[in-house]
Amino acid sequence: MDLLIIIGFVVGSALILMEAFMPGFGIAGIVGVILEVVAIINVNSKLGSTAALIATFLVLLLIGVAVFLSYRSAMKGRLSKSPLVLKDEESAAPAASPMSELEKWVGQDGIVATPLRPAGFIEIGNVRLSAATSGAFLEKGTAVRVQGVEGDHLVVLRK
Repeated sequence: MDLLIIIGFVVGSALILMEAFMPGFGIAGIVGVILEVVAIINVNSKLGSTAALIATFLVLLLIGVAVFLSYRSAMKGRLSKSPLVLKDEESAAPAASPMSELEKWVGQDGIVATPLRPAGFIEIGNVRLSAATSGAFLEKGTAVRVQGVEGDHLVVLRK
């Protein structure tokens, strides 16, 4: 087999797999795909169209594996811990209640559940609610009173 075909497949495959663990589609992936295409063209000219079709199928299978590994890494693996992948930092917190439901908390006392700097969460009873101060920073465990509702969160003051 021709050395150019082997180098094209081996180096191209390595670059495509390397691209799977790097965010975005960059130079490594583009060069890898170009090397794979050159290798397939050489396979077609030297070994015929059946061999080129099999090589194309194998390259597409490799690209599918690379996309799967990249997706899995972005969701659960090393890439998911990267600051380049956007995450919803408050996904563990419960969603804000609708405005009409928030009105019932006005005038009630609660405890700061996360530091309010000036926004965070408070607890009233066993219910966790989004809250903010008028600018003051309050530490966890501080007693507060709900003064009103502003948008999707409660406005609180130190008790």
